[in-house]
Amino acid sequence: MADNAVPAAGRSDAALAGRTVLAVFAHPDDESLACGGTLARLADAGVRVILMCASRGEAGSISDAALVPDGDLGVVRTRELRDAAAILGIADVILLDHSDGNLRWKDSPEFENEIIDTVRRNRVDAVITFDEDGLYWHIDHIGVHDRTWDAIASIGADAPPLYFVTMQRGVMRGILDAAQLKAGAAAPASSFWGITPDAFGLSAPAPSFVVDVRPWVPRKLAALRCHRTQMGPTNPMAWIDHDEARQWLGIEQFRRAPIDASGEPLLEQLREPQPQHAD
Repeated sequence: MADNAVPAAGRSDAALAGRTVLAVFAHPDDESLACGGTLARLADAGVRVILMCASRGEAGSISDAALVPDGDLGVVRTRELRDAAAILGIADVILLDHSDGNLRWKDSPEFENEIIDTVRRNRVDAVITFDEDGLYWHIDHIGVHDRTWDAIASIGADAPPLYFVTMQRGVMRGILDAAQLKAGAAAPASSFWGITPDAFGLSAPAPSFVVDVRPWVPRKLAALRCHRTQMGPTNPMAWIDHDEARQWLGIEQFRRAPIDASGEPLLEQLREPQPQHAD
């Protein structure tokens, strides 16, 4: 299949047309890393995907100061997010302005109300966010997990199903090893944003199902690379090719939150029979 071809949706995918899914994350780039393949697959199936990003990522790292000439990282990351969302097929981006670095403690009632209002106004059929480990125990990610869970649970019996996404343990180590093998003397960084690759997925709750997104991985990788302030030339993601990306990023894993919800299962319609582990 050509990388720019749209994969044919199966019958389970086609049955999702007309639904609405809300993805709630902390910073620009979280959406692509956590479940960009699933979001693209849903969009191709005719699902209206709405992305809510809690902050502009203004406290993040900068791969190259030339990308942020006026020093306003939040403005640049906003543009990067919209570029990535277009590649993934995301219909609407809701960019909030909560404080990057304080998402666990600050503005909690306001943030929860924004989630509830978005769910009700758009008649959302399912919600996706971080699991309790925040991918790699990032405090902002854990805060978004907490706020989203509290918001959806407070809706009661009319709540849509809530799904938590985690990363497979060993995936980021595999990407780093592949990048270093390819780079040779021009070795890329030995970590991701200063985070050891072994932290990703470490002690993550076990998923209840996985989604095969291998045909959508080229778009996931392209979306990740839109976040240029975060994915500089030394980031291992810049070094892997599409085949390596499919190997390491081609399975995304989820579990459904244990809350009362009247909505019928949605992401389960994309599920693979058994979780596949990279390590």
